[in-house]
Amino acid sequence: MKKILVLVAAMILSSQAFAIVVGKVDVQKVIVSVNEGKKIKDQLKGTFDEKQKILKKEEDKIRKMQEAFKKQSLVMNEKAKQQKQMEIQESIVKLQQKTAGYQREIQELEQKFKKPLFEKIKVVISDISKKAGVDFTIESATAPIIYAKTEKDLTDEVIKAFNSKHK
Repeated sequence: MKKILVLVAAMILSSQAFAIVVGKVDVQKVIVSVNEGKKIKDQLKGTFDEKQKILKKEEDKIRKMQEAFKKQSLVMNEKAKQQKQMEIQESIVKLQQKTAGYQREIQELEQKFKKPLFEKIKVVISDISKKAGVDFTIESATAPIIYAKTEKDLTDEVIKAFNSKHK
């Protein structure tokens, strides 16, 4: 009995019994670095560029309306001026609403595309973490480690493993 107690006490007091290895992964870096993430980024950029062209045309249209108003305002009566200013203001509000709608649309698309990618990445992170022998793995961008006696950055390994697993 005494031998068992001494053995347990020795294990508890040994520094190896308390050694915890922390794994860290920069998930954002993984998402933008893996091939599938790059494809998603390109798709989103294409959609964004299309929306930008539409908004640019409408901005130009409003700018022309404003320039025309400035030139014509000297010869317009007060009622016509107010009417034209209201038209311009309505156009600006519609453009702002359209811009906000496009931003929401892009964000929803981003979430739609990235959610399945993130699920795949979590599986790879789990596999790499087990192989690396870490006790737990954290997302380094949201929970940066200030200090850990033993830590391993698994980000590059995860990128490499993901790209080879999901070609």
